[in-house]
Amino acid sequence: MKISAEQKPGNGNRVILAKRTIPNSDPEREEYLFQELRELAKAAGYLPVGELKQTRYPDSRYQLGRGKIEELAELVRNTGADKVIFYNRLSTTQLFNISEICKCQIIDKFQLILEIFAKRAITHRSKLQVELARLRYEVPRARAVVSLVKKEERAGFMGLGDYEDSYEQDLKKRIARIENELESAEKDDESLRALRHRKGFSLISLAGYTNAGKSTLFNAIVSECVEAKNMLFTTLVPVTRALDLGGRKALLTDTVGFIEDLPHWLVDAFKSTLDEIFLSDLILLVVDVSEKPEMILQKLSTSHDTLWDRIQGAPIITVLNKVDLVDESELDSILEQIGYMAPNPVFVSAKKGTGITALKAEIVKHLPPWCFCSLSLPNSEEGMSILSWLYEEGIVHRVEFGELIHVDYEARTEIINRAHALLGPKET
Repeated sequence: MKISAEQKPGNGNRVILAKRTIPNSDPEREEYLFQELRELAKAAGYLPVGELKQTRYPDSRYQLGRGKIEELAELVRNTGADKVIFYNRLSTTQLFNISEICKCQIIDKFQLILEIFAKRAITHRSKLQVELARLRYEVPRARAVVSLVKKEERAGFMGLGDYEDSYEQDLKKRIARIENELESAEKDDESLRALRHRKGFSLISLAGYTNAGKSTLFNAIVSECVEAKNMLFTTLVPVTRALDLGGRKALLTDTVGFIEDLPHWLVDAFKSTLDEIFLSDLILLVVDVSEKPEMILQKLSTSHDTLWDRIQGAPIITVLNKVDLVDESELDSILEQIGYMAPNPVFVSAKKGTGITALKAEIVKHLPPWCFCSLSLPNSEEGMSILSWLYEEGIVHRVEFGELIHVDYEARTEIINRAHALLGPKET
């Protein structure tokens, strides 16, 4: 068989995927998780050339059993693989021991996610966040890494003393430097959010499991053309666009997707990005409704776990996307099974544009409440200036010109209060 250029050995992209499964676990769910690993490898640009699985409890030295690791090493030799990617989280010792036998680079799912993020990071901030995540991942392993690499250079295993301390301290100094820079960026974000609120914008974020169709939905709602691929973690840098909801002004932000068992150091590193979600007025939680109810529930659970302690009471609309892939007769049954995890559900097909009008109506229902009032402005240059400002900050329902300008108006409470303050005793 002819080998294509991308399949030729030496390109560094040929990988073997490995996973250890706990005995008595659900086979269907385990297969789904392995498929997720395949998709992550694809997103990172790798070409899987072999797979290896084992059902057992973890081995402290190799994660898999020693015999299975020998089988893995043979698979590496036979396929010419450049790297092995484990679904399971590997300790530094396991990484070292497996690489000694397989004679190739070994990484786990979390290192793979970092690779993907590093490739997708295009802004200075996202590059800092990826670097921060990598350093936080490395700190707990620092002593073991140095010990394993240098153990033959100095007598006594784990006997590196000051060298270990220096390496660990260097990592912590770099972490502190990046944290300070990101903290400064977060303050700028807070100022920008406050300004947007003062300007009358409600802040809405798309959230959900990676590859649920958030970017496609974003494009459908705001008539944009943000990159949307059938690939995990397509969106890494948040994208924000204005959204007109029948007079209510809003800003919609597309954000990075969640994934099961995201480690805290990764979530913490991307705090300034995830704050776009956590500090929103409203969250659109997107799920792929074409999947099996059990899988939808698992992904909703993962999303809620990431959101729940941080969203400060913001309402959630559950957007059940990809309805075009589901028989209409099944929708009620699906909703009955997942409803307790899906607040304010709306069925849509972002790809076909189905349900977008209903979704916008649901969004308006859950936006922070505005107040209604009637104002009387002087029919003068000053009054016309105030009227122009009212149009910018809220919804003008009626204007009647006479000796005074009578306005029926709707806006946030602080805007109405400011309007009354501007008018002062002149208002009747």
